[in-house]
Amino acid sequence: MDFEVRKNSQAEVSELVNDKNNAVSMSCGKSPVYATPAMVALMEMAAIHAVDPQLPEGTNTVGIAIDVKHISASPIGMKIRAKATLVAQDRRHLDFKIEAFDEVGLIGTATHERFIIDSAPFLAKAEAKRNK
Repeated sequence: MDFEVRKNSQAEVSELVNDKNNAVSMSCGKSPVYATPAMVALMEMAAIHAVDPQLPEGTNTVGIAIDVKHISASPIGMKIRAKATLVAQDRRHLDFKIEAFDEVGLIGTATHERFIIDSAPFLAKAEAKRNK
């Protein structure tokens, strides 16, 4: 690969805890609080936004690993914010540090790996599975 993504590139994304992203509605718990899978998705979205504007046409990133800790519950109606920072790049491999916050403080942390892919061949390979 002949380009580098700016180290320390960052992005923040947010959403409100609601009836669709709580643990009860996502079938991952019995309490109506922000669901861990929703937090993971928000964290990945922040990582995507941190680097996507810098990628060449015809490329994007896919998540390949995440190590996440959900350390505090957030009730319905609370705003959640995830902030991703690119901490390392090795050719197409990207490493992120991500933190999630509610209106009171830190609710989650993660390290996340993404890989830069060429979109068309990636989708073609996935679609080829239909014929197997």
